[in-house]
Amino acid sequence: MTHSVSQKTGWLVTLSGTGINLALGVLYTWSVIKAAIPVEWGWTAAQKSDPYAIACFVFAIAMIPAGRLQDRIGPRWVATIGGVAVALGCIIAGLAGSSYIGFVIGFGLFGGIGIGFGYAAATPAAVKWFPASQTGMIAGLVVAGFGLASVYIAPTAQALLGAYGVSKTMVIFGIAFLVIVVTLAQFLRNPPAGYEPFDAKADQRPKTTAAAKPPVNMEWHQMIRTSNFWMLWTMYVFGAAAGLMVIGSAANMSKAALGPSAFVAVAVLAVGNAGGRVLAGVVSDIIGRQLTLFFAFLMQSVLVLIPIFYGDDSIALLFAVLMIGACYGANLALFPSATKDHFGLKSFGLNYGVMFTAWGVGGLILPRIAGMAKDITGKEDLAFYIASGLMVCGALLALVNLAMTRGKFSKKPGQRSKKSRTVLPSHHVAGA
Repeated sequence: MTHSVSQKTGWLVTLSGTGINLALGVLYTWSVIKAAIPVEWGWTAAQKSDPYAIACFVFAIAMIPAGRLQDRIGPRWVATIGGVAVALGCIIAGLAGSSYIGFVIGFGLFGGIGIGFGYAAATPAAVKWFPASQTGMIAGLVVAGFGLASVYIAPTAQALLGAYGVSKTMVIFGIAFLVIVVTLAQFLRNPPAGYEPFDAKADQRPKTTAAAKPPVNMEWHQMIRTSNFWMLWTMYVFGAAAGLMVIGSAANMSKAALGPSAFVAVAVLAVGNAGGRVLAGVVSDIIGRQLTLFFAFLMQSVLVLIPIFYGDDSIALLFAVLMIGACYGANLALFPSATKDHFGLKSFGLNYGVMFTAWGVGGLILPRIAGMAKDITGKEDLAFYIASGLMVCGALLALVNLAMTRGKFSKKPGQRSKKSRTVLPSHHVAGA
């Protein structure tokens, strides 16, 4: 396959993956749907958070079998299954009426499975077509679609909810996403066996006679025995928990400042979410994944406190929501890139599926705490303080992980010698 043809194919796969994520990002519009649930349904604040929290958790778990299938049968069929499942989930929730269980099964279970399968197919397929020097940028572009979805879905949902109510809106979303995701899925494909992406930067570097270092390609069971994996996984939990808690509460927490236009906060957050994914991906290709994560965590530790102290100030609130979205979005570009950097491409789909369980754990815990806190105190302040603390811990872990990847504190699995403690060859260390 010629360079020009492979580039065109790679960009087609990338744009198709971005389009799929633009549909699957309905997950981030749950705060708009939640705010429209009628009082007469009798749901508690915690129950209103449950379909979203369960969808996040199931999404993450579904990434594991979806990643395995993506590696084995290719992304097209995996994304197609995802489109059918998320459509079915929205329709089930829509037909369930006021049933809490119906929404949990529909949006939470089937929706989570569908989003997981679609998401698992898009990013690995795209990054495999491009060299390591572009991993962050390509991953950022694909996942930006997921973050950006609320820009159009939030106002669309607001209009549909006003005209048709919650139930019919969910059915309409289901039909629309079935058509969009299944159609775009047909353009996804992995590179042929033996494909090596052209790297202009590598081609410009001086040639050496030294033997090239073999690529690192770990299976998931090898990956989870490394200290790097658990450091990254823990950071991912922290980053996901804080970001998803704000995303799930954005519309409600903005009511005091924005009134009926609270859905604008969801759209603003989506812009930040998408922009952060692309920017973080590009920056991390230059300065490294861990250093980029450090700055993102540190910024978010301060930003998540703004809604507590300036919740009535529309400008301050929208600024905070925009930047929180950007810091959270950085995670979704950086962690798949770091997974590829550290553990290779051979089993990337499955490996990132295992890594992504951290996102599900974070999404399950803190949004639920926020809902419970509101039921008890009438406010969600406690959850925001917890989020800030998690971000500080995440920033510290990013610094430790940076030192580990430079060979200061870690060693390969099964290696006991203190003289050789590098986790990866230098050309696989993020930012090297």
